[in-house]
Amino acid sequence: MSTKQKTIKNEVSLLGVGLHTGKKSKITFKPADENHGYVFQRIDLDEKPLIKADADLVVDTSRGTTIEAHGARVHTTEHLLAAAYGLEIDNLLIEIDGPEVPIMDGSAHFFVQALKEAGIVDQEAEKEYFVVTDNLTYEDLERETEMLAVPQDEFRLTVMVDYNSKFLGTQHSHMYHLGEFEKEISKCRTFVFLRELEYLAKNNLIKGGDLDNAIVLVDNVMPQEKLDELAEFLGKPKIEVKGIGVLNNLEMHFQNEPARHKLLDIVGDLALVGRPIKGHILAARPGHKSNIDFAKLIKSEIKKQEKAAPKYDPSVPPLYDINAIEKLLPHRYPMLLIDKIIELSESHVVGVKNVTMNEEFFQGHFPGAPVMPGVLIVEAMAQTGGILALNTVEDPENYLTFFLKIDKVKFKKKVVPGDTLIFKLELTEPIRRGICNMRAKAFVGGVLVAEGELMAQIVKEK
Repeated sequence: MSTKQKTIKNEVSLLGVGLHTGKKSKITFKPADENHGYVFQRIDLDEKPLIKADADLVVDTSRGTTIEAHGARVHTTEHLLAAAYGLEIDNLLIEIDGPEVPIMDGSAHFFVQALKEAGIVDQEAEKEYFVVTDNLTYEDLERETEMLAVPQDEFRLTVMVDYNSKFLGTQHSHMYHLGEFEKEISKCRTFVFLRELEYLAKNNLIKGGDLDNAIVLVDNVMPQEKLDELAEFLGKPKIEVKGIGVLNNLEMHFQNEPARHKLLDIVGDLALVGRPIKGHILAARPGHKSNIDFAKLIKSEIKKQEKAAPKYDPSVPPLYDINAIEKLLPHRYPMLLIDKIIELSESHVVGVKNVTMNEEFFQGHFPGAPVMPGVLIVEAMAQTGGILALNTVEDPENYLTFFLKIDKVKFKKKVVPGDTLIFKLELTEPIRRGICNMRAKAFVGGVLVAEGELMAQIVKEK
């Protein structure tokens, strides 16, 4: 699986009717830059406001997921976002000229087709995953909903639905990886019980509802006069029920299509986390409210992880020991200030510095009260970042890194002999023309002791 971010090659449009508003709207998918995410734009409004697909911007989950920003709303976002997430697209500008995403046939299928038609292309930046490292649990006692995320090396979903229906019963569905989304999940349509239609219609919630864009499940026979009223609401000449089952004998794509559609909804709602997920999510009786609550729980965990120190086990051999580091960096005693590299990817690096009383600078900083100079902590972070920068060229031994700017540096706690410094540096944007912008943090014992933003340039030696 590619870890590069993705967008689309060409713009593509769809036209349809909103399920609840009944209003026609045109959706246009447009390519977007790296780290843009999914962003809607209400082009029918004067200011053409942008609304980021973000769980923190959800304002309603009653019969779909609605987001709002700058006084503008977009209703029923879940199927569209499920298509984008299911195809592993990271960055899209989604123009819409109405308040609600078209329902199409009640699934994500038409959105998937449109996005594939537009062409999916890799971008330069790496995907930034949320990796489940510890179990995350959620429970809604009122709705009898339970959700659990456990560690897994890819995105996996398992869903159980139970609506106390004789016809529907208890159903299960699963998706072992996103590669299954298009064929196994995307065609699965939204569903509603016949007994719910009267309430929904009378409360103006399905103005765009049609027997062609939802599976109508019949678990209780209704009097014909009630059916005639519903036919009038739906603009149909007649509704016939031939017993328990699916209204008008609609053929389902899968026997467990309702459960698969609930899985589709989870994919779309978790797209509002803002990052692809590596983890196995299990959900019992899920709904949009629980999905969004769980997305917010994940966002909270992301913030915790961002603040947390990298895990360091001295018993695990490093990726680079001091001898390997000396082959990459030109620094030598007394200015070589990192001892190990324990993590390294295209976008981040983690280094280790064991601080001892034998450091030369402790002779004068300060006698009787040894404290590591802050400027040397920054230099050590810079050297760690140099390893990250040099890792991007084929012949790093022929290059040097020079720092161009150091900004927003803060020192939180003093560093003294006996401390083990852990440095974590991450690219804040892709390297272009040899320029590296990095966010740097230094930890001791899990506590942040220093941080800052660094800019460096990779230069080939003459």
